[in-house]
Amino acid sequence: MMNQEGVLKLKAGNPESGNLRAGELKAGETAAERDMEQVRKQLEKEQRAIRLKKFTGNKASVFGLAVVLLVIIMAVLAPVICTSDPLELNVTERLQGCSPQHWFGTDTMGRDVFARVLYGARISLTVGFTVGLSAGILGLIVGLYASTNKIADNILMRICDGLKAIPSTLLAITLMTALGADIKNVIISLIVVNVPSMARLARGQALVVREQTYIEAMKGLGASKSRILWKHMAPNILSPVIVQVTFVFASAIITEAALSFLGAGVPAPAPSWGNILNEGKGVIYNAWWMVLFPGAFTALTVLGLNLLGDGIRDLIDPKNS
Repeated sequence: MMNQEGVLKLKAGNPESGNLRAGELKAGETAAERDMEQVRKQLEKEQRAIRLKKFTGNKASVFGLAVVLLVIIMAVLAPVICTSDPLELNVTERLQGCSPQHWFGTDTMGRDVFARVLYGARISLTVGFTVGLSAGILGLIVGLYASTNKIADNILMRICDGLKAIPSTLLAITLMTALGADIKNVIISLIVVNVPSMARLARGQALVVREQTYIEAMKGLGASKSRILWKHMAPNILSPVIVQVTFVFASAIITEAALSFLGAGVPAPAPSWGNILNEGKGVIYNAWWMVLFPGAFTALTVLGLNLLGDGIRDLIDPKNS
């Protein structure tokens, strides 16, 4: 009897053995967590390496990235690459062809075309980047809120439908006529033109994500609507929005050049690829360089952005992973 009671006391009342077992379990859990964390980091590293290899294996995307980086570097280093003033007039040297002094020749006012093309790249890239980023952010916000509120959805999407019913260039010209010719107004006009398409894309992606099981689980756990929107839905619809931003970037460059060519964009004498083309159209047979070089820069930049956007889309598309 005494032996049985002693055994029972040891089993029920020995705190040291219980603490030891709890400590062993805790140590085991900590070790397992460390192992899982190491495995997760290793998997993430391998995934990044696979994605990088996949992107570099796409020659078109690499070419697009190289073109975009080259144009950006030339625009940033314009004062170093070309010492000529893009606004300096020299009528005695008007309409001179390509030479060591003027690589891209001179225009009707004797200004260096190479300098004007480089400084025009600054304006085009600034407009394109600002429009793409702003339209992406605003479209993401509008699309997310429209996907969770029927009343807001009906109002916002009808506004987007109305704006998309008007041709983009015509809408931009109309807005520029009302606002006036200025680079800030060009940016505002192009943001208004591109937000509807971004909002519709974000809304469509958000409607798909909203039906996922983990979103229903978060609702069941009592998570707030803003937490669900910005912490769980927004990160999962960013990929297609980022891809679309690259295409909006390219589209904004073309539209800005078209507005400047028509006289409704960046006002002269500020250098812009569009107004350089506008000045060159009247002397195209005598000064072909005034049309060739700004047109080539515009086409190459847009081509590079489109190829880069295609590469990013293929990189993050689950069907191609």
